[in-house]
Amino acid sequence: MTELTPAPGPRPGPRPQSFQAPQGDLTLLAGTGNPQLAAKIAAELGVQLLPSEAPRFSEGNVFVRVLENVRGRDVYVIQGVHLPVNDNFMELLFWIDALKRASAQQVTAVIPFFSYSKGDKKDEPRVSIRARVCADALEVAGCDRVLTMDLHSPQIQGFFGIPVDHLYGRHVICDHIQKLNIPDLVVCSPDIGFAKDAAAYADLLGTPVVIGNKLRTGHDETVQALEVIGDVEDKNVLLVDDFTISGGTLIAMADILKQRGAKDIYAAVTHGVLSQGAAPRIGNSVIKKLFMTDTIEYRLDEFPNNIEIIPVAPVFAEAIRSVHDRTSVSQLFPEK
Repeated sequence: MTELTPAPGPRPGPRPQSFQAPQGDLTLLAGTGNPQLAAKIAAELGVQLLPSEAPRFSEGNVFVRVLENVRGRDVYVIQGVHLPVNDNFMELLFWIDALKRASAQQVTAVIPFFSYSKGDKKDEPRVSIRARVCADALEVAGCDRVLTMDLHSPQIQGFFGIPVDHLYGRHVICDHIQKLNIPDLVVCSPDIGFAKDAAAYADLLGTPVVIGNKLRTGHDETVQALEVIGDVEDKNVLLVDDFTISGGTLIAMADILKQRGAKDIYAAVTHGVLSQGAAPRIGNSVIKKLFMTDTIEYRLDEFPNNIEIIPVAPVFAEAIRSVHDRTSVSQLFPEK
């Protein structure tokens, strides 16, 4: 039998460059939730932000308008879903609707912090699965894909029938912490739920990992830290979590770590939600330094000296460029 000769052509596997034409002109639109981050992303990409306006009427109604032709463009709406959560989410829906009605070729919702990702399950009678409702609303409004960072529950990506690109803040945070050369460092998860992510932090930093145990009895953000699984005596500890609202979990766990013989306590979160009074509490705590990214811009209190901001605009810019050029987004996050 004659052996078949493979047909000539490109070899299988990842292509070294984009193999399809980009989706129209790359265009960024800044919602009112993240104007500073949007400006930084635009600067990283070397593009101008799309002229737009979003005035609010006296009764709270928001009106959005795009002030330039977007027909056939590939538009990225940068709008976080943080305080005021519902206002920011509705504004995002209106931007998507306005762009699709103006014949944008593709509209991507860039959501630095998706607050409703906490509502991922029905774990009590007669409650809403809020993240699923939000996913449905984004799709109905005309969103073509979502780009976000550190969802509280990664399985929420399955709520969408459109592509979701999930970015990780731990890489930029770990890059910053490595430069500090903190000796005898141990990574600590505040609870079992974040243990896998804490292990990823520890892997990037080349350190051991320990796990905390906490008890939350209601929905009032009150936390009781119970114990630490692992040895922290005479160690410097890095507490890691995806976000902090009141600072209660981090402060309670930091106190437990001190009682177990830890030396300096550091903390790192991707999203610094920080409700009223949280920043002063952190400033007066045993936490030597809290590192958090700039996915959220508002400040209800002046930040104390032990809070440090790490920029994520370069990560979002690279991801947007990859989506636009139809190259891999996952390559931005090589696991070490």
